[in-house]
Formats: sequence, structure tokens, C-alpha cells
Amino acid sequence: MGWIIFILCTIGFHIGLYGMFKKAGIEPWKALVPYYNTWEMIEKMPLKKYWFFLQFIPIVGQFITIWIYIRFVEHFGRFSLLHHAAAVFVPFIYFPYLGYSKNERYSGNAVVKNYKKSSAREWIDAGVFAVVAATIIRTFIFEAYVIPTGSMEKTLLVNDFLFVSKLSYGPRLPNTPLAIPFVHHTAPVTGTKSYLEWIRLPYKRLWSSDVQRNDVVVFNYPVGDTVVGAFQSEKNYYDILREDYGGDRQSLLERDDIIVRPVDKRENFIKRCVGIPGDSIQIKSGVVYINGQNGYVPTNLANRYVVETKGSFLDEDELYEEFNVETDPQRGQFYMENVMKYWIILTEQEAERMAKLPMVVKVEKEVIPYNPKVFPNDTAHYKWSEDFYGPIWIPKKGATITITSENIAFYRRIIEVYEGNAFQESNGKFIINGKETNQYTFNMNYYWMMGDNRHNSQDSRFWGFVPEDHVVGRASLIWFSWNKGPRWNRLFRSIK
Repeated sequence: MGWIIFILCTIGFHIGLYGMFKKAGIEPWKALVPYYNTWEMIEKMPLKKYWFFLQFIPIVGQFITIWIYIRFVEHFGRFSLLHHAAAVFVPFIYFPYLGYSKNERYSGNAVVKNYKKSSAREWIDAGVFAVVAATIIRTFIFEAYVIPTGSMEKTLLVNDFLFVSKLSYGPRLPNTPLAIPFVHHTAPVTGTKSYLEWIRLPYKRLWSSDVQRNDVVVFNYPVGDTVVGAFQSEKNYYDILREDYGGDRQSLLERDDIIVRPVDKRENFIKRCVGIPGDSIQIKSGVVYINGQNGYVPTNLANRYVVETKGSFLDEDELYEEFNVETDPQRGQFYMENVMKYWIILTEQEAERMAKLPMVVKVEKEVIPYNPKVFPNDTAHYKWSEDFYGPIWIPKKGATITITSENIAFYRRIIEVYEGNAFQESNGKFIINGKETNQYTFNMNYYWMMGDNRHNSQDSRFWGFVPEDHVVGRASLIWFSWNKGPRWNRLFRSIK
């Protein structure tokens, strides 16, 4: 349906431009040739020739093309903001009106020279320009993010403000281009969706490049396609379905706060890319192995340690100043069972220093032997945990696998949801798009993401693979940080 609407809009646009060219005294067939039509407009108005070549600048050039169309509309004597908005948002309707209405005519350069903007109009135009420029930058170049949770501590701290480069992996075109500027998925005040869904663009990335192993990546939450409004991303829809509703989807859907979101409007997560397409991942006693070799260990990798004391309370100020640990229970860095036993999030180096404190008897890294909540939630075949996991193979575009009853739990969501196939499983047989088969070839690359705070991170160990079309950009710089005041030592720090 989306493609049909796109084709109709394109036809309407060119039919309208054909009529406008005829009225302007330009051979109308030239309106049908992309870029050649803007060259003819520039010559007719006339504008400086360099405007034609500026159209070829990636991303920005598209907006220069729109500006040329607006200037051409002005030569029909149409200067109001309403007319300009029509030229930008509904040219497939507005251009045919200009091109074929008996009330409209091409007035030429004289009418443009005689027109003077009011000061109010100058302010409006400046505001519109600022919004458009900021939207271009935010959508295609870089965006500011703030760290909301401790899943990447102690590499990234809560209330670190980041710049995320969208050029690193290639700018991604929005799936939902009609949206309120600077708002992610929920409109302020009304609480309704901030985007319109009647136009959806397929996944497309400009001059794409691959995510590199160990990059810190921002991506859309893969299992955030369906959301229970009361929980948002704190507990995903599929965990709620499995744990709270016993798999009874119909009962869950009777709630009035179920929200379905397109890829680009799902929650933004930030994790480290531990595995790339084609890698095999395994975790033993909390140590990550990539293709059988020890994986990269981030400088500030953190785990939960059990700390026992001689009966003395640990000093909260010392914990914060010397070990970067906050005792606020909402932060999840610190939990005290009694005066002698604590669970604390520490790096290996911090754990070694804590063991030397005079009141400390023992510091031991916690290792979780079994957790039925880890991906792929198939306890009949896989009794894993976040510390004992795998091996698991990460799908690669173009690779073909043999589907079995043992591995289908890993790849069912990819086949059915991420790559949009009709999938059925019956009596040990698999039917994809109406054909029985045990072979599947992947259409996208996938990644394995994990938080540097290994015992306090909802990541691929709990919900699986991240498809390439969910990747937003690479976290590159901490430009500000706040915790009851600026964290001065973190300002303008690069992210590694």
C-alpha cells in the first residue's frame, strides 16, 4: 500500500511540474527529467548556477532541491507560508493546481523583486529554517542522548550526556517521516503518538558501513515493537506475556495500554557490540569468548561482587569517592543484606582495592549458574545464565542455516518478525511463506550487544539479536555529565 501511495504522489508531482513548466515557457517534457528540471528552473528564474551543484551534497542537497521548488513557486506570485508549506508537504496536489488552474500564471522575476517580507514573516522563516536545519542534523548527522540507566556503568554513568554519530554506520532514513520534530515516540502534553503511520518507508541506509566489534552502539530496542504502556521498556511485552499471562496473548491484548511501534520509534538502548555477524559467542564464568578466543575486556567492565566485612558498615562517602559507587537503591549499584554482607557493582581493579580495606574480610565476584529468563527462553534445550551462556552463532546476511527443533528458538523471531516471513511450525516441520523447508537464508546482518555492567544490564543475553535496521549510531563523546552538580572530569571525554 505504501508503494502505491508513493507512486501516485510521484506521478502527481511530475504532472503538476509539467503544467508549471508549460506556463513558464519551458519545454514541458524537461519537467519529467530529475535534476535536469531543477537546472531549467535555475536558468529561468535565474539563480546562481552553483545552487544546481549544491543539490548533490548528501542529505543537505535534498533540502536545497526543495528550496529551488519554493523559489519557483514564488515566481508564480505565491509567497505565503501556506503556499510554501503546500509546495513542501503536498506538491503532488499543489503543483497540479499551479500548473493547470486558470487562476494561476507564471509572473516571472519582476514579481519576486517587488515582494517585501514583513518582520513577522522574517521571524517565521528564520524559525522554520532553524527547525529544518536542526531536524536534518538530528536525523542524519548526530544526536544528543542522555544515559538513563546503569547498564553501561562504569564506562557510561547515569546522566552522562552523549553525542551519537549517525554518520558512523551511514544515516538511516526514517521509517515514519511524518512526525513532530525533536520528539521520539510520544507527543508532549497529549501523550499520543508523535508520528503518523500512513506513510512508512522501507529500511534504507545511506553509504552504510558495518558496526565494528566493541563499538558502543545506540540502537532501537528489538523487542520494543509491542509495548505495555504501564511498563514501557522496563519490562518488555514478551516477558510479560510469558511470565504474567502464561502465554495467553488474547488476555494480554485485552489491556487498553498495548502500543505497537515501528522500528525507528522504539526505545533507544545503548550497549557495547560484543559480537558481529558470523561470530560465535560463549560466556564461561562471566568471561566472554569470541570464536573460541578471549573477547575484549572494556577498561571499566563491572560485575556484582559479594563483599563481607568484620561487622563494620562501609562508609558511603568513601564508596562514592574511591569506588564510584552510589548507595541509592534505585541506582542498583549497592545492596546491603546485613551489616556484614553487601552486593556491590565494581570493576576488577576496584574489587582488588576494596579487598585491602581493613574492615573487609572477603570480596568475591558473583557468578550466576542458571537463569530461566535468558534468551532463547527454551529451558528444555538450554539451561543457561548471564554468566554461563552459549555457544550461540550470530546470523550473517546471505548465510543459510538448517532449521531444527533445537535451534529454531534462536531464529524464529528473525524469520517471522525482523524479516517479515509467514512462519508456521507443526509436528517438527517448518513452513515459511507457504512452503515446507528446513533451510533459511538471512536477509540482514545481526549483532550481539551487552552492557559493560554485566550483572545489571538487559541486553542480548535476555532478548537476542539486534538487526542491522535497528542500529542508530555510534556513541562518540560525553559532552556533559551531571550528578548533583557537573562531573567536571567527564566533560568532553571520548567513549571507548
